[in-house]
Amino acid sequence: MPRQFATPKSGAATGRHLPLPTRFCYAPVMTTDSATIYPFWLSGQQRHGPAVPVQNPYDGSLVGAACQAQSEELSEALAAMRQCADRLMERTPADRKAACQCVLTGLQARREEFAQIICLESGKPITTARGEVERAIATFTLATEESTRPATEQIAVENQPAFTNYDCCVQRVPVGPCLFITPFNFPLNLVAHKVAPALACGCPFILKPSDRTPLTALLLGELLAAANLPVGSWHILSTPTANIQALAAAPAIALISFTGSEKVGWELYRQATGKTVLLELGSNSPVIVEPDADLADAAQRIVRGAFGYSGQSCISVQRIYLQKSIAAACTQMLVEKAQALRNGDPLDPHTDIGPLIDLAAARRVEQWVNDAIAAGGKLLCGGRRTGNFYPPTLLADVPENQPVACQEVFGPVAVIQTYDTLADAIQAANHSRLGIHAGIFTHNPVSVKQAWQQLDFAGVIINDVPTTRADAMPYGGVKYSGIGREGVRYAMEHLTTPKAILKRHVT
Repeated sequence: MPRQFATPKSGAATGRHLPLPTRFCYAPVMTTDSATIYPFWLSGQQRHGPAVPVQNPYDGSLVGAACQAQSEELSEALAAMRQCADRLMERTPADRKAACQCVLTGLQARREEFAQIICLESGKPITTARGEVERAIATFTLATEESTRPATEQIAVENQPAFTNYDCCVQRVPVGPCLFITPFNFPLNLVAHKVAPALACGCPFILKPSDRTPLTALLLGELLAAANLPVGSWHILSTPTANIQALAAAPAIALISFTGSEKVGWELYRQATGKTVLLELGSNSPVIVEPDADLADAAQRIVRGAFGYSGQSCISVQRIYLQKSIAAACTQMLVEKAQALRNGDPLDPHTDIGPLIDLAAARRVEQWVNDAIAAGGKLLCGGRRTGNFYPPTLLADVPENQPVACQEVFGPVAVIQTYDTLADAIQAANHSRLGIHAGIFTHNPVSVKQAWQQLDFAGVIINDVPTTRADAMPYGGVKYSGIGREGVRYAMEHLTTPKAILKRHVT
């Protein structure tokens, strides 16, 4: 059973939670044992419920506890979204912009506080956590800009003789109440990529953050509470995973946006009849290195892309294709750079590699690597687990049917393969049921064109790794990697629907 935390008396110690600026009136309630309790948010108000502890993956220490909403609160949130829909629709673009700007200003003022809580609850190195906060700031900046762009288009219908005395315009209107489900690995920016577009186009929403990293999202609620949004238009509900199915099936929900595992995502899709479903699922991203590439630059970026945040990114570099003439030299560079990375305390700014999210994840990665070696793969570096830590690991000669080569590892492991021609590399890269990003290092424009045209991925990254994502770009997957696109402008296209107005001029 989850540990239950009692509500403290006034004046309780603040524990590890950073002080809140005085301009914010919302603060987590503190327990008598100095563990921070984070209430969930229902209709813009903090609510308490059974509290589940959140532990630091690095040392197991208690970071805080998230109050969990129960079925009655979920029903209340759904009813509130239905009731506020008209009020939200009546808000002007200037109102929507002001709400986005309010959250943006709060993130800018409290960037270090958010970075610290990301680091503590996810085990993400502090420098990477700070980078995530900056990306979330960029995401809300984009939403602020997009919120006031014209949403109406005039359509020429007079080219049909029967419509010479008609005018037609199309306006994009909010699709309706949304359910957002987010994963542990980017507890702020992946939340921002759902919440910011919803604010910008006027969709009410329920956000269900990951059970492993709910505190960052609950902290974001303090910024939303200051944004003067209509009552009932937003909810951040940490709730048992068992409640997701009922939420997703609720008639009030018009759109579900899910980022997470392939298995859960496609099951949601099958159950969500009559709803718009957006899925951002897994990948096993390839990168190709051509002979004309700058090998030192490529190796540095590949190591960063494969092992940053211990490979816990759906676009982490997992498959490395090296042209045979440069394979030996590039492999040596990759091994040296991987071995130079530093494991340690995520709060230490010199740490490159922190822990995996939990022991089960580390053990799974360990098993997959051991299976690959048993099947004939060659261990080049790494390969020995210590608790939740798994070192940066490079493998070669791994059979294609091994999970580390054909599935999503979601850990600090990459497989090196060699090829003769670029066509061979593209064919090997495409031999996957997954496809979000692929990368290629080359200065040859012919090779760039060939890669862009033939790589069966939603994005092709030139002279950088597939882990690279600009927050303004369309982002998502093809094949079994998902449906739809994120990136504020592209998400807003999914969160709105075109509504035509056809007017006949009566004389």
